[in-house]
Amino acid sequence: MTKVFLRKKIAQRIANGHPWIFANEVDRIVPAGPDITPGDIVDVFYHDEKYCGRGYINPKSQIIVRLLTRKKEDINEGFFLKRIQEAWGYRQHIGYTENCRLIFGEADEMPALVIDKFNDYFVLQTLAYGMDAWKPAIVKALQQVFKPKGIYERNDVPVRELEGLAQHKGFLSEPFDTSIIISENGLKFHVDIENGQKTGYFLDQQDNRRAIQHIVKGADVLGAFTYTGTFEIHAAHYGAKSVLGLDISENAVAQATRNAELNGLGHICKFEAVNAFDVLKTWVKDGRQYDVVMLDPPAFTKSRENIQKAITGYKEINLRGMKLIKNGGFLVTSSCTNLVQPELFLQTIEMAAKDARKKIRQVVFNAQASDHPIVWGLENTNYLKFLIVEVRDK
Repeated sequence: MTKVFLRKKIAQRIANGHPWIFANEVDRIVPAGPDITPGDIVDVFYHDEKYCGRGYINPKSQIIVRLLTRKKEDINEGFFLKRIQEAWGYRQHIGYTENCRLIFGEADEMPALVIDKFNDYFVLQTLAYGMDAWKPAIVKALQQVFKPKGIYERNDVPVRELEGLAQHKGFLSEPFDTSIIISENGLKFHVDIENGQKTGYFLDQQDNRRAIQHIVKGADVLGAFTYTGTFEIHAAHYGAKSVLGLDISENAVAQATRNAELNGLGHICKFEAVNAFDVLKTWVKDGRQYDVVMLDPPAFTKSRENIQKAITGYKEINLRGMKLIKNGGFLVTSSCTNLVQPELFLQTIEMAAKDARKKIRQVVFNAQASDHPIVWGLENTNYLKFLIVEVRDK
């Protein structure tokens, strides 16, 4: 087996358990040369030749090795079956069985692998060469553990190209109808596995959608960046008087409307296809007011170079949101950018409140649902920030 030896000066995160090894942290590879195939399993050693772990290599990637284990164990079909069984056991223990993120990459010791479970259907993403090579073993394990009705891959993501992989999507089982309906918190939602964002549905907010149930009762609610209307439909379900959802996508608005009608809430929920940034600015000038404003924008940055730009965006959209809230009302706001860590996100909301001349009190501050576990030291596993604050005039 190929051996990878690390430099003496490496990031402490590797010794602390982080599975990523960057190319500039490698001292030498034995045997060296062109025979190393992307996806090969390699053993990794520290500079003093102490064992570090075993993982897959891709010389074409900036992350040259991703560790799968710190033990000297075989990486084979049985390895992936065991990992999936362990991940499923964890979800069962914490109460996520109907719909859940079954594999959350590094947090489940399966770097660059995402598997979402929607009832009896599974959607997977293999985002690195080494994980993509084991796709048949992963599919076999899913079939063995779950006997699913269908498996689909959503590998139509640009990050694969950094690994030398093509983007594509398609069936990994017998073909099936990719438009399904799932249940969440007593509500039903259409899920478009083939063409929806990411894997078709954002499971990471399922707990946070319950968190709004008390503040929306009898309220006039505005939701921006609504996508398929999940927060807005929850608000109506929990007793909101009126709900208006905004999204720039005509397709998203059509799906949100279908979801509202599916739950018999079309008379409360209305959706409009508009640019939320522009509309909120105009409505502030018009003096519109709501009891609750909900903001769930997309990630404003994918790179560290643009963090300041992202912070400016989050601050501005939250400032506008606060100005639209009646005295004593509530702001519900999220950020899904792992590059903006929780403390920085809270500081940004605080700056927005200051500029809006509002006083805020924290009601709830959550991360993503627990089927997306956070592992301390793995920054990318702690990505979602969900905040509810009471907003009052100064």
